[in-house]
Amino acid sequence: MQACTHCVRKTWRMGMTWDDVVRIASELPGVEEAAWYNTPSLKVSGKGFARLRSEAEGGVVLMCSLEEKEALLASGDKAYYTTPHYDGYGSILVDLEHAQPDQVAELVEEAWRIKAPKKLVKELDGS
Repeated sequence: MQACTHCVRKTWRMGMTWDDVVRIASELPGVEEAAWYNTPSLKVSGKGFARLRSEAEGGVVLMCSLEEKEALLASGDKAYYTTPHYDGYGSILVDLEHAQPDQVAELVEEAWRIKAPKKLVKELDGS
């Protein structure tokens, strides 16, 4: 995984929250908060790239490549998991209580890049 060069680097405590994810994403162009499946989400140009699952389900859904998903699951890190619902789909579930903040920042940017229009990606890369 590449180091995130665009997200603001801060010292984070363990046990991140959805508000932390929103703060990270707010550094990316065109991000808007919205509802997706009746839960808080983040979108770029109307396309969802992050979603807080219901309290009963737990975790945050982030878009990613299938290769990235496989690597995260194979790492054995308990912060990353999936359910049968997401089998074969480019998304990873993240338990924010156990996730490393710098890695979450990288994953948020990657999820944004998957859904963002090329114009916004160029804007970010040129900044």
